[in-house]
Amino acid sequence: MKSSVRLRWATLLVAASLILGAGLPSARAADRIVRTEVGAVKITEVARGLENPWSLAFLPDGRMLVTERPGRLRIVSPDGRVSAPVSGVPEVHARGQGGLLDVVLSPTFASDRTIFLSYAQPAGGGARTAVARARLDAEALRLDEVEVIFAQKDSPPGSHHWGSRLVFGRDGDLFVTLGDRFHHRDRAQDLDSHLGKIVRIRPDGSVPDDNPLVNRAGALPEIWSYGHRNVQGATLHPASGELWAHEHGPQGGDEVNRALAGRNYGWPVITHGREYVVGTRIGEGTERADVEPPVMQWTPSIAPSGMAFYTGEAFPQWQGNLFVGALKFRLLARLVLEDGKVVHEERLLTDFGRRIRDVRQGPDGHLWLLEESEGSLLRLDPIQAAM
Repeated sequence: MKSSVRLRWATLLVAASLILGAGLPSARAADRIVRTEVGAVKITEVARGLENPWSLAFLPDGRMLVTERPGRLRIVSPDGRVSAPVSGVPEVHARGQGGLLDVVLSPTFASDRTIFLSYAQPAGGGARTAVARARLDAEALRLDEVEVIFAQKDSPPGSHHWGSRLVFGRDGDLFVTLGDRFHHRDRAQDLDSHLGKIVRIRPDGSVPDDNPLVNRAGALPEIWSYGHRNVQGATLHPASGELWAHEHGPQGGDEVNRALAGRNYGWPVITHGREYVVGTRIGEGTERADVEPPVMQWTPSIAPSGMAFYTGEAFPQWQGNLFVGALKFRLLARLVLEDGKVVHEERLLTDFGRRIRDVRQGPDGHLWLLEESEGSLLRLDPIQAAM
């Protein structure tokens, strides 16, 4: 009899805990302290339980937009509360590396509430990288006036190498990175194809008159640069305003580049990468006069994803440094630059063991990370006595 009573009480307690816990932030792991060359840093887990988080954008009210690759857009509050999915997201090709990918706010978001999404869009028997804009109703968790403003000309079968980073230039035009789709790498050198390119478009999808290939016969006018493999990190240099980007190599040959107008970045003709499995060289060499050399290359590959120049006040000794997440090596790379060249690399979070997907500087001046191993949103906090 007593055991029966105890069982009923235990059942009631479990039920009560489930009811009281509904709608609260998900349980978070304890904060961790990591050592860096300039002192100790705390890793604060703000939220967890996200499914394949890919991109992060900060709303003016302190909340954050987070994309989940299976096709969900969520709003995360500063205390870690994760919303239900935002409705109205376009249908995505959620296979392999495809799905819902980047999200950025319009430069005029405060007045127009417009956001931009990149994603793998189903198209006939294949899929392609596409960009849509929409008005966000954050309180109703809804996207309105969804409009596709760009879709790749090419829509081959397969589920790899979508690129998909979105960056607004200082002039208000939008850069979109496009992968080579893996089995179609030779098209990265073809100017009548979007594969393996970075394009520059206006927010309505039209082509700026000053794009570098506008007047070249046979070239797609939206192309900004070409000869890329799979660009999954892009940001503006804080001083020059130039677009910087990094891309995955195969076995070796991950690159950081200054993505300059009209330049050829070599893939798959000029590269430090080698073929998977057999390890044979790809292309004809590692440099050529008409190919822009990388600022940095990693061999072996770290599988870079996400990048941000740091300009905040929370970590003054990191100002001007470039931060790059790594999937394969599960780390955060800190690159020190002088005159546009990398003079030092520090590898952070090597003992943390998480696949870093996105790297952003928040409005608070802290570094924010999305990692896909545990599906967490992380913030790096200074330990004042050590910095």
